[in-house]
Amino acid sequence: MSVLESFVTLWVVIDPIGTIPVFIVVTAGMTAAARRKTALLATLVSIGVLLFFLVLGQILIDALGISLLSFQVAGGMILFLFALTMIFGEPKQETDLKSVVDDATEPERPSPAIFPLAVPSLASPGAMLAIVLLTDND
Repeated sequence: MSVLESFVTLWVVIDPIGTIPVFIVVTAGMTAAARRKTALLATLVSIGVLLFFLVLGQILIDALGISLLSFQVAGGMILFLFALTMIFGEPKQETDLKSVVDDATEPERPSPAIFPLAVPSLASPGAMLAIVLLTDND
């Protein structure tokens, strides 16, 4: 497979253009500097995850005894659940007495750079599988 074919395969599977709406939604209300920081962190984390699968993906899958078909099915299920979350939103959290009392000390929300931007948007199960298949380590 040529470099151009590999690039096109990864471009289609990673779909950076399709991640733009997710980025816009999860960074709504952030400052421009915070958006840049989130984008950079998401990019670096996704590159790290994909490099991990580039180097050790086939070894890890073989060591766990997972077939590529099983990996594809599991990746499809994760993408389906991610799509459901995007359509219906996050589940509502139950309000308990402790959360009402501790309203003033509510912890800061974690950055969305790792989830949902880096994994599973950029470094999706499909991208991980594509990296493993493109390395052809058999």
